[in-house]
Amino acid sequence: MSPHQQHRPETRTVRGPSARRVAFDVIRAVQVDDAYANLLLPTRIRRAALSARDAGFATELAYGTIRMIGRYDAVVEAASGRKVGNVEADVLDVLRLGVHQLLAMRTPTHAAVSATVELTREVGAHRATGFVNAVMRKVAARTPEEWDTEITRGLSGDELLATRWSHPAWVIASLRDALAAERSRDELVALLAADDVAPRVQLAALPGLATEADLRTATTAVEPVDAEPQGDDATGSEPPVPAEAADVVADADALPVSPVGIRGVTGDPARVPGIAAGRLRVQDEGSQLAALALSRSSEIQPGERWLDLCAGPGGKAALLAAEAAQAGATLVANELVPARVGLVRKALAAFGDTVSVVEGDARRYGQDGSGVRYDRVLLDAPCTGLGALRRRPEARWRKVPEDVQELAVLQTELLDAAVRVLAPGGTLAYVTCSPHLAETRGQVDALMRRHGDLLEQVDTASVVRSVAARDPQVADGMTAQLWPHRVGTDAMFIALFRRR
Repeated sequence: MSPHQQHRPETRTVRGPSARRVAFDVIRAVQVDDAYANLLLPTRIRRAALSARDAGFATELAYGTIRMIGRYDAVVEAASGRKVGNVEADVLDVLRLGVHQLLAMRTPTHAAVSATVELTREVGAHRATGFVNAVMRKVAARTPEEWDTEITRGLSGDELLATRWSHPAWVIASLRDALAAERSRDELVALLAADDVAPRVQLAALPGLATEADLRTATTAVEPVDAEPQGDDATGSEPPVPAEAADVVADADALPVSPVGIRGVTGDPARVPGIAAGRLRVQDEGSQLAALALSRSSEIQPGERWLDLCAGPGGKAALLAAEAAQAGATLVANELVPARVGLVRKALAAFGDTVSVVEGDARRYGQDGSGVRYDRVLLDAPCTGLGALRRRPEARWRKVPEDVQELAVLQTELLDAAVRVLAPGGTLAYVTCSPHLAETRGQVDALMRRHGDLLEQVDTASVVRSVAARDPQVADGMTAQLWPHRVGTDAMFIALFRRR
């Protein structure tokens, strides 16, 4: 052996954070710092340089665990004999991740148990490894169905539904009321089940920009060559659909309901060429129908002025901008939050002078004496987000009933601003990603009491049906409520008004 060989330093491979550690860090940030998983997770995945499949594993692990915290806490309590409030917070989050792998993913039992114990050490909870190991083994000894029976024993009514389907009881009551308003009480369990299933990626093909090639390649699997999973994370990222939801989800996800919608995307959507070029956008089809209901509710006249009052992050504004550009209309996109203003500018960069982005409180509109009026106004109002619990998993645990009243006041003020700047003959679309009656039909009724002399309601259900690519399954009436268990979209509410 040469001297150089004798003194050559040992080469070691430095591994970055695992998919499980990334998921753990995101869950802790959501719990402690009120972080938003959809904003934080992509950053942590990039920082950890995870492969595509490991990124998928981390995404399902984080999102799925947060969605099902209520159910998993009941399982942990039953398996450990302790109330979750008596378990250290970081240890509890490790256990939640482990239980999700055992009960909702395809992770082999030995891998889930050993990796969860190792993660306990990794986060510094060395003294809890024996406890975690014992709890995980007890959880692994029963099937998901057996655990559902165990954790709901002796429960009834909303308490049973809240535990089984991992929704706060007040949210369940709100969803029941919204369904009852459509005389659809028997759909509640199907809705709760659909809320607990990871949503499929949906794309919008922007009119005038998307090409035939974009449409052909959008549903082609796009995986980088180095996307093989690493170690025990190589178990697949997509969990099985709960038995109770399987048929519902399969039917709802069958075909696009939006005329510009695309379903069936596989792999990383960011690698789809049309998305990278800005011609396709990741967007729920409920949001697509909300924007199109406004733009296609009547024939567009060249020179029309449109306003999006609360445009961030820019998804609906981009679709409106595409529709406006084709017909010779212009769009003003307003947003209050500076960071979201940047997102709107990015979303609308492809449309040049046909759009302008402004920053400010939308409640100021109609109070500056300018006299500017708009032919179409979109108010995608801030709301509780109870219609997007699939996509924003922390919302079900973060929102409280008191938030509804506070948001309702803001929605009322924004609606009044929209009316002030709506031109005679112009159309207003009031949209919320919430089915809560106080944010939907309640706001519509109050608006007509305040401004019934100026506004008339448009048969929104008929408009949405005329716009949709297939039956959107909205109830008859002057408003339209979409549902995830019916057509695979967020529970988007749409109401159209025309100024007399």
